[in-house]
Amino acid sequence: MSDATVKLEAVERGEPGAAEDLFVLLYAELRRNAAVKLARELPGQTLQPTALVHEAWLRLVGDQNPTFSSRAHFFHAASEAMRRILIERARRKRTERHGGRYRRVDLDGFDPAAPNADEHLLAVHEVLDKMASEHPAQAKLVKLKYFGGMTNEEVAEVMRISFTTIKHYWPFSRAWLLIQIENG
Repeated sequence: MSDATVKLEAVERGEPGAAEDLFVLLYAELRRNAAVKLARELPGQTLQPTALVHEAWLRLVGDQNPTFSSRAHFFHAASEAMRRILIERARRKRTERHGGRYRRVDLDGFDPAAPNADEHLLAVHEVLDKMASEHPAQAKLVKLKYFGGMTNEEVAEVMRISFTTIKHYWPFSRAWLLIQIENG
């Protein structure tokens, strides 16, 4: 009989500490399985293998003394628990409360500081007034960088704010502009 089978039987009998011993014994394999499952997920997945294993373990054992007929049965149950966790997370992400109606946008291809066409220039100009009313400092930053061609250091000096603040404002400004332009 393998160590895992002995521990599984101990968990079934309700022996104190048996569940923890089983978890320690099978942790590396559970984590490897979780990593494989997460590798198949779409990019942008924030759940880590360790968190997935711990959540699945809590669902499998919790405050109960579950029964597993074999090591294979245990791993099948663990895989099913992981699958359910991933499904629940995917469904929760699709809800409006968790940003379900929004889609992820890659900002690498969009750089208002270096427009590749007149359309970009006009599009930025058209939404800049709205930005100025909602986010005046960021609008000024866009004007200085986009229309004035200034560097971050020059903008920080002109606006009399820190270089770090400029580094935080710029990605926000780019994203805001992109969303406004795409939503027209």
